Amino acid sequence: MRRADRPSAAPAPAYAGLPIALHWASALLLCGLFALGYYMTGLAKGAPGKAAWVNLHKSLGLTAALVIAWRVAVRIRRAAPPSIPGLHCWEAELARITHRLLYMCMVVMPLSGYLGSSFNQYGTRFWGVPLPRWGWVDSALQHMFYTVHSTTADLLLCLVAFHVAGVIKHQWLDAQRCVQRMLPGRRSRAL
Repeated sequence: MRRADRPSAAPAPAYAGLPIALHWASALLLCGLFALGYYMTGLAKGAPGKAAWVNLHKSLGLTAALVIAWRVAVRIRRAAPPSIPGLHCWEAELARITHRLLYMCMVVMPLSGYLGSSFNQYGTRFWGVPLPRWGWVDSALQHMFYTVHSTTADLLLCLVAFHVAGVIKHQWLDAQRCVQRMLPGRRSRAL
């Protein structure tokens, strides 16, 4: 089979410092949000402390949305470095599609969560500051946006697992050193 880009002996071009920082910041935020989201949705309605967990989830979610918006803006301004050397063409295409779906989910998930909160009686507080409500109390719209939010979260979790599996395959099974592209401190930054 044909391999994409360059021969496998060439070093994998690395990401620049800002995309690396935004990648790991959004990864940490999303991991925390997944854990918190699954924990708080398991709590009974009206459980002591549930409102505090929900508000923390909303604040972290909006923080993640800002980081992701910054990440998307950086990605639009600076293209990602070329694929790691030695990939089959189908692997490069699968990576491209997976990354696009990851970005789509990272945009849709916080947006749908915020819109869902706009159609309930509580609204949204961002680290204690009330934010404008873009809707009215409407349980059908709230349910629709929260369904999009939770479905997107499940899809994102699957895509992240697929992404990590790809990293493991390329790093340790194929010895293509792809992890180094996303680690700070590498000297030869491509973009």
